Amino acid sequence: MHAMFRDVKVIPVLTIEDAADAVPLARALAKGGLRVLEVTLRTPASLAALTAISREVPETTVGAGTVLRPSDVTRAREAGAKFLVSPGLTPDLAAAGLGTGLPFLPGAVTPSEIMSARDLGCSFLKFFPAEPAGGAAALRSFAAVFAGVAFCPTGGVNAGNLADYLSLPNVPLVGGSWMVPPDAVAARAWDRIEGAARDAVALAETYKLI
Repeated sequence: MHAMFRDVKVIPVLTIEDAADAVPLARALAKGGLRVLEVTLRTPASLAALTAISREVPETTVGAGTVLRPSDVTRAREAGAKFLVSPGLTPDLAAAGLGTGLPFLPGAVTPSEIMSARDLGCSFLKFFPAEPAGGAAALRSFAAVFAGVAFCPTGGVNAGNLADYLSLPNVPLVGGSWMVPPDAVAARAWDRIEGAARDAVALAETYKLI
């Protein structure tokens, strides 16, 4: 997992409504320097989008987000997902996710959830929804208590608060969708998205990975 995400500070979180947008969107993000992408399993087009990116945009590494149950793990892997992200964790989901051998980021936001995830073998966690769950202040508090646990916060992360997260010792990367505004996707303004991706990379480059 750490090898896949080495040198990655920002992962675009994509909710794709039209599978025809998947490939040009992924190419625009990759041209802008964002080459690790998360496609959420929230729309009817999500699996087709994930498959298209996996097959047609080899310069990217695409994973599946909003993985909620073991059947989602199976479908995501069959669609070509190279990593899995979930907003939470259950024992069955942990077994399915870890059993694939793919990088798996389950969600945890409370101390008890973090301890449960660690007991199940997960030490790289999603922190979602980041801002409503306490944001950077909560993660700063966790750093001293949960040594060796890293977090990828998503949910309310944007260019304005990116520094608050990436400056933390237990946050090597973040997930967000601010570089993929819905109106730009609707207009198929791929150049605009490429520019926003480039800006996100430039902003994140001022912070080091753990």
